[in-house]
Amino acid sequence: MTFDEFIQFAIFTVSGFVIGILIQKLLTPQLHRFAQKSKWAGDDLIILVISKWIIPWFTVLGIYLGWKRVEMDEKYHRWLENGITIFYILSATIILSKILSGLTAIRDARSGKISSSSSIIGNIIKVIVYCLGLLMILQSVGIKITPILTALGVGGLAVALALQDTLSNLFAGIQIVSTKKINTGDYIKLDSGQEGFVEDVNWRYTSVRVGANSIFIVPNSKMASLIVTNFDYPNREFVFDIPVGVDYNSNLDHVERVTIEVIKELQETMEECVPDFDPLIRFQQFGASSIDLKAFIRVRDFSSQFIVKHEFIKRLKKRYEEEGINIPYPVQTVFINTPAEENKKQPDQ
Repeated sequence: MTFDEFIQFAIFTVSGFVIGILIQKLLTPQLHRFAQKSKWAGDDLIILVISKWIIPWFTVLGIYLGWKRVEMDEKYHRWLENGITIFYILSATIILSKILSGLTAIRDARSGKISSSSSIIGNIIKVIVYCLGLLMILQSVGIKITPILTALGVGGLAVALALQDTLSNLFAGIQIVSTKKINTGDYIKLDSGQEGFVEDVNWRYTSVRVGANSIFIVPNSKMASLIVTNFDYPNREFVFDIPVGVDYNSNLDHVERVTIEVIKELQETMEECVPDFDPLIRFQQFGASSIDLKAFIRVRDFSSQFIVKHEFIKRLKKRYEEEGINIPYPVQTVFINTPAEENKKQPDQ
């Protein structure tokens, strides 16, 4: 490489780097502003992923154009071309895998749920895209891929026999995700009694969070055969009831009116409540020491019921006290007849 060739190579390389920076600095903000006007969140993801590769793309292009000015053996130029081809195929593969797998994690603006309920779809997409990218790279450097595909087909049968349990969990996970009956963030209850929020459905198991720091794991094949109650399907809004008991001397019309007023007050002041839900009160039975009723409240999701129930009980008790409505203690009257008392009551003979 002569000094003039080195200067040309350096100029093309630096020029490619500078052009990449200019395009990234000038074009990317414009695209981001355009994407913000769109309701679809996928365009933000696409722009974010592609923008990271603008500078490397133009820099490598500058290296290629500068290297073409250098006089050397033709085989070195072929090596460079193959290397650059591999780079662009690999970068396109990475971009495509990130975009397609990232689209599975975009939340729906109306429901707040993740589009594809788990990481299993994203992982499968990544594996497929990377395998296709690898085959394209092998094809671009002159390696025949037909024998490789044949060997993979034969080897796949042996692997399938050796990994029956793993494949069973994999296909069960795909079934769980594809039906869209269980999504990440849903509150579910299994027929075995465990309940909690779905954290993820991966290629082997479903993880469910209980409380703040506990997670129990269910194999996908087992999960697919269980009876599952999903409190967030088909609607995240949840109606729950709170039992209340009032004194037998209470005016029931008055009790109903006051209780409804407390619920309406909650709907106006707590964002966890659904404001357009008509409060519902139903008297249930004549209890042992009270007339029992249930107050029905609709909240935005299953977990919101706990704070709403907490606040409802405090406000209802305070309001009942102000209105003179009594919440009785459980009372039982027990009569005991002793043999001695019975003998005293008998007349002398």
